[in-house]
Amino acid sequence: MLRLLHFSSSQTRTLFPLRSSVPGIKRNYLVKCSNTEMVGEYLLSKERKQASLRLCNVSSFMTELLELSAENPSLHVVIIPGNPGVVQFYKHFVEGVYEMLDGRASVTAIGHISQTKKNWDSNRLFSLQDQIDHKVAFVNQEIQNTEIPIFLVGHSIGSHMSLEVFRSLPERVKYCVGLYPFLSSNKESVAQTVIEKISMSSILCSAISCIVSALGLLPRRLTRFLVKRSVGKSWSTASVEALCGHLLQYHTMRNILFLAKTEFEKFAQEPDWMFMKEKQDQISFLFGINDHWGPLTMFEEISKQVPNVALSIEKEGHTHSFSCTKAGSVWVADHVVSLIKHQLQVKADIVKDTMVG
Repeated sequence: MLRLLHFSSSQTRTLFPLRSSVPGIKRNYLVKCSNTEMVGEYLLSKERKQASLRLCNVSSFMTELLELSAENPSLHVVIIPGNPGVVQFYKHFVEGVYEMLDGRASVTAIGHISQTKKNWDSNRLFSLQDQIDHKVAFVNQEIQNTEIPIFLVGHSIGSHMSLEVFRSLPERVKYCVGLYPFLSSNKESVAQTVIEKISMSSILCSAISCIVSALGLLPRRLTRFLVKRSVGKSWSTASVEALCGHLLQYHTMRNILFLAKTEFEKFAQEPDWMFMKEKQDQISFLFGINDHWGPLTMFEEISKQVPNVALSIEKEGHTHSFSCTKAGSVWVADHVVSLIKHQLQVKADIVKDTMVG
């Protein structure tokens, strides 16, 4: 719930800077118009495949997966959520990525441990490193065909997790995309300061989790009404249901706050600029306007530290919680798929040049 309290609006035109990964090109400024026809067609399509929810045991932890599988996939897109790590928030995003890749790729969003609807883990608490290890285990266990390239897509703290999975599995991961990335604590953010103080107090965490779980005892119709009247005015039905069904539980909220605690502890350190430099041609980040989790100061810092990494800014107003709305999900899915297709084309061109040479 901590990072979902944003609303989205739409505009018809976007100006965002893209720091190209092509050698010799320092920065490109591109004007990109919203493809309103594509968005409209996607939102109104009744024949598009629906993502399915699957329970999977990953390293003895019951895990929720939201997925669409291709018959003969040419690649696998793995989506790592932010915090909360509830995959149902990413339903329209998963479906958008799958459809825009023409059903030729398998797409899987993997939820965080103990942020599930049922309390499978008896109120155990799981740290940032626990969640990273869990994602590495998932790739090794569930994507055993090493011939299929893996494209990681991380949102918020999921961007940091994706980089760590990339570090652990450099031969499996071909590209890593960070969406509205949370890579370092922002001392200028009042919201982060408040959340950090709460997360560091076990008493406050327990109290807040009790209050939230009490709300979860209300009739579902009432909780839906309250969510739609407050944070979820523009949210999709799937996102409203995800909040009501998953977040309003004691074990989920305790793990959200504990994960936040370990995030702030980790981010007392600088990001690993050396690793990003080594992999700069295989990493890109999408930042938002007025996003305190991924502020534009971090955009500029990455620009200085990792000169050739691909950076872009979304200015359509979809906000940090883009996946909670259909329009935000489709716009960001289009952005991600464009990056994936570009990488596949670059690889194809390299192979072609090698054969010609």
